[in-house]
Amino acid sequence: MSPKRSIRQALAARARQRARQGVHTAVHTAWEWIQRHGEITPHTPGRRKFAHLGKGACIGFPIGAIYGEPWISIGDHTLVGTHVTISAGFVPGLDLGPDIIVRIGASCSLGRGTHIVGHQSIDIGDDVFTGPNVYITDQNHTYGDLHMPIGRQWPENNPVVIGDGCWIGTGAIILPGTRLGRNVAVAGGAVVRGEFPDHSVIGGVPAKILRSHDKENGWQPPLRKDSPISLDDLAALSVDGLEGLQILQDRLRAESAARDGVRPLQEEAG
Repeated sequence: MSPKRSIRQALAARARQRARQGVHTAVHTAWEWIQRHGEITPHTPGRRKFAHLGKGACIGFPIGAIYGEPWISIGDHTLVGTHVTISAGFVPGLDLGPDIIVRIGASCSLGRGTHIVGHQSIDIGDDVFTGPNVYITDQNHTYGDLHMPIGRQWPENNPVVIGDGCWIGTGAIILPGTRLGRNVAVAGGAVVRGEFPDHSVIGGVPAKILRSHDKENGWQPPLRKDSPISLDDLAALSVDGLEGLQILQDRLRAESAARDGVRPLQEEAG
């Protein structure tokens, strides 16, 4: 192979690589623009469909199946992840009456791929967080008729109430009739039905109480260790935006390093 041909091939390969990089950059830049402008916020036309979309609320793009908006209320500063389904009624276009069907409180965070499917009443309090792919519904099919497929039997509704401050782990299923108290932690993958008190940890299939708190004895069974920061500090940091989250990240990294016997980089550099 001649030197000239080798140089031409090298230049052509470099040009193709630069072209691929340019296309890559263009695609990702365009997608970021689409995501940013596809969000539903109080400043976009999509807000008009909802019974209420509070100040600072945001529904991420790509959105999931969202319909029955006139019967859906979302509180201030609630963040809804991408591919989240929020529906009221069986299909779009139904008249569901005068009352809100799905009410989501303020300062909540719904993880990617979560489904909230309401027919009678789903009431989610303030400061509720879910992991990805959580499923919450107030309706289920019955199976009493032995001669009819279950999917064709008349469904039953039973309201769902999720108290303020709850955390619902990845893949959990909240079934009709569930009532969670305040600050209930639901383990990932749990299947939840029934009533659970404030300040409890639940998990399993079906879910049961794994840990609970009372004023006299505290947490039972006891927690493994104290939190590296106070609960008041943690609550303050969680609402202090990016700066607060960075402080929290730095504290957790330092605590982890101390536990593992590793000196933080700042100390080593000093």
